[in-house]
Amino acid sequence: MSNLSQIKRQRMIECLQKIREEHKDDDEMLIALGEIESELNAKKYGLVWEEHEEAVDVKMRTHVPVFTEDTTREINGAPGENYNFLLEGDNLHSLRLLEKTHKGKIDVIYIDPPYNHGKDDFVYDDNYVGAEDSFKHSKWLSFMEKRLRIAYSLLSEDGLIFVSIDDNEQAALKVLIDDVFSEDNFIIAMPRITKKSGKTTGSFSKNHDYVLVYTKQNKDIFVMEEHIDPAFRYEDEWVDERGKYKLNQTLDYDSLSYSASLDYPLTVEGETFYPGGDIFAWQERQKGNHRRADWAWRWNQKLFDFGYQNGFIVIKRKPDGSARIYTKTYLNARIEKDGNGGYYIEYVKRTKPLSSIGLVENQYSNDNAKKDLAVFGLKDDFDYSKPVELVKRLIKNHYNKNATVLDFFAGSGTTAQAVLELNIEDGGHRTFILCTNNQNNICEEVTYKRCRDILTTYHYENSSRTILLEQKIKLSDFKYSTIPDEIAIIKSEYKAEYKRFATEIKDTHLYVYGVTVSQKYTGIPANLKYYRTDFVSRDEEYFSEALLEHIAEMIQLEHGINLDGKNYIMLLDDDEADNLAAHWNEYSDVKALYVSKNVLFTTEQNILFKDTAIHIIPDYYFSFELREVGETW
Repeated sequence: MSNLSQIKRQRMIECLQKIREEHKDDDEMLIALGEIESELNAKKYGLVWEEHEEAVDVKMRTHVPVFTEDTTREINGAPGENYNFLLEGDNLHSLRLLEKTHKGKIDVIYIDPPYNHGKDDFVYDDNYVGAEDSFKHSKWLSFMEKRLRIAYSLLSEDGLIFVSIDDNEQAALKVLIDDVFSEDNFIIAMPRITKKSGKTTGSFSKNHDYVLVYTKQNKDIFVMEEHIDPAFRYEDEWVDERGKYKLNQTLDYDSLSYSASLDYPLTVEGETFYPGGDIFAWQERQKGNHRRADWAWRWNQKLFDFGYQNGFIVIKRKPDGSARIYTKTYLNARIEKDGNGGYYIEYVKRTKPLSSIGLVENQYSNDNAKKDLAVFGLKDDFDYSKPVELVKRLIKNHYNKNATVLDFFAGSGTTAQAVLELNIEDGGHRTFILCTNNQNNICEEVTYKRCRDILTTYHYENSSRTILLEQKIKLSDFKYSTIPDEIAIIKSEYKAEYKRFATEIKDTHLYVYGVTVSQKYTGIPANLKYYRTDFVSRDEEYFSEALLEHIAEMIQLEHGINLDGKNYIMLLDDDEADNLAAHWNEYSDVKALYVSKNVLFTTEQNILFKDTAIHIIPDYYFSFELREVGETW
């Protein structure tokens, strides 16, 4: 079929060529015609919107954004560990600076941008974008497009981004990110429960939003969660290797197709067993009197011997003295053939991917986000904050437990809490970088306060839960009120083993858990630095020197360290190098030196510093800006 749009476009371009001939001596006309032709040949599939410029863009024409550290807000709660960062200012400025320190180095990005409801949730150029604004969608897309392109450049090749959004902009955002990240890197759009009930607008109650998931390049980066099946309830001496086991299969079964080779007597510990438990029925089968489907063992003699010797067999006796043979099904181990007629134990880790509807459970709802905030006295400050469990669940999809996690719509600081709690739970060493503006003092009084409290006063328990009861709920359970009694019996039975219990009804099943607390914290040990976005005028008389005053912040941000003058030292000129060398014996534990390329160590200094890590301060911090004004370092 013909491409009608292409035909029309070609006809217009041919018309432009004729106009060019008529105005070949009019330079202004030729420039205008060239611009028209460029627009005609521009991309023909995707979003189209009126591009808007922000004041933050205009600011960067005349000023260079820099970071200035507020040292009064530094928290050193984990000496020797890397620092986390809270960056106050417009996130476009912060992202531009992060491009200098973290290009291709961010592992995970989670963002919860404004949903653009026209209800005081999206500020553009210091003004709320209202529902009546005819350019509200264009402004939002212009705003998001700039930031997402930088986000793409910041992600590592194994990077992963999660974006929360709702129906208001979901369709447009999906097409936008397809363009920035490539639709080949789209993974899924997951619905997330926002609330179980609430006001109904129109014909439907809106109880969900979405999380869009994209990779940078590599899709083989996801870690599937361990499959914890409540049916695996029992433990034995191999629990550490094989996991728990269940006894849901007898060795004998009324087979679909009778096999004489599997219908044999088994002698175990001096006792002989027959399939089906009836010696007389077995004798009849041996005479050929069997049904098409009749009793037999599931395992042959050789497999049984291997299973019995390796603990895969359990003999269960009834009060009347009769017994049956059961096989153990372990969570993380199974018997396999070795190819030489023998058997071996294969160890596996049962896992399951995160379901496409895995975020519709109530723990991921906004109701739980309010509970999270209430701990820090912030319950009434945010209506649409995301719960900690949601961000934790998303972050741990990435294989790297030492990931650098970026959130450039940090809001109340949920991502910080999620990262630090997840580190405790799985032994990771992730770090976070949060960016947020200070509108209505949100960065100082909310984001920083929450981060500070998490690191200093927050009471956190690292606990695990063991299933003590898993039972399908029937209507009769409610009719006769048996559930409370069963819960009470379980708690009484395990009260010596567990001091705390938890109950849950999920997927028509009742669960009773015994809770084991392995660690308690008052303040999660971690380090934090607080930066503010500042600016240096491009007309500054001493432009180079003014930028140099902010180099320390860039070094600290890139390396996650604190230039304390003891463990981490910055040297900007030869005099500083000479002074350090003269007092070198006073420095007992120097981890690294960060040295200007203009510093030339003497032979003696090279020998003196040879066992210390030396990093040359890179040109890429501000080299572009310096070249623009005709200066260089």
